[in-house]
Amino acid sequence: MKKLLVSPAPHIHGQESTSKLMRDVIIALSPSVAVSVIFFGLSAIKLVLVGVLSAVILEYLIQKYLMKTKVTIGDYSAIVTGLLLALNLPPSAPWWIALIGSAVAIGVAKMTFGGLGQNLFNPALVGRVFLLVSFPVIMTDWAIPESFITGADASSGATALSIVKEGLSRGMTMDQIFNANNFSYGEMLLSKIGGSVGEVSSLALLLGFIYLLARKVITAHIPLSIIGTVMLITGIFYLADPLHYPDPVFSVLTGGILIGAIFMATDYVTSPMSKKGMVLFGAGIGLITVLIRYFGAYPEGVSFAILIMNATVPLINMFFKPKRFGKEVKNG
Repeated sequence: MKKLLVSPAPHIHGQESTSKLMRDVIIALSPSVAVSVIFFGLSAIKLVLVGVLSAVILEYLIQKYLMKTKVTIGDYSAIVTGLLLALNLPPSAPWWIALIGSAVAIGVAKMTFGGLGQNLFNPALVGRVFLLVSFPVIMTDWAIPESFITGADASSGATALSIVKEGLSRGMTMDQIFNANNFSYGEMLLSKIGGSVGEVSSLALLLGFIYLLARKVITAHIPLSIIGTVMLITGIFYLADPLHYPDPVFSVLTGGILIGAIFMATDYVTSPMSKKGMVLFGAGIGLITVLIRYFGAYPEGVSFAILIMNATVPLINMFFKPKRFGKEVKNG
């Protein structure tokens, strides 16, 4: 016999549903998918298809034959998980990497906790971090595959963050690194080649952000608090020593800040409920990201930062509780 959960009034009914929200996320990601296909060609298509199909099929099999519960792949959440995982992979990664990542994301991070709405950590990020730890060579190979635009063979495409970290370790200054690699802010905004599949264009990610805000799927609290914190902290370091620390704009437009802030950290299930909690959550992600970038072994730290802050969400929700409806007000 299934338990009947009853909650006290008042009850607010809206037109939102999980499937509608997930469809909006997919639409918001479509500019990044399109740009990645243009720049990375069949490699991007392969990773996206394998990531999405494997996530959907695995969730269906687990629910149907292991958990023996209602199959919920129609809510599109598995599609979003597979898509986000694929967009967080290097464009040169083999197809089976996406398959393994989806198995971990769906089978371990999502269904082990009971499915959508009950997972503590963002499933796509758990899959990505598992792959990064298990297959470090593949997950840090940033070769650029043949594209539909140039038809060129695969070439080297190290991320801007790794180039800066390596250059600084060899005693170069930021100006020398920029000049040696022809870095430009226009390239970072429109066609940032070095990086994961979904990081190819900051502009495409920002278009998705605007769409999600317009559709009221997310609020700006978490993304802006992450971006603002990163810009504040990196700005302090830059003002103190501009020769050896990148400026705030570079720090935001490179790496996974935008895709992480807009699409990963704003996950309903693994982020705080209150606005104050969201700001604290985002500030924590921004702080940890910068600390890992500057003082850690990895040039990037967004994935680790989000997962660490995911673990603090229950505590944040306890500390920042939303106002209760119908609360009695004492006179006098």
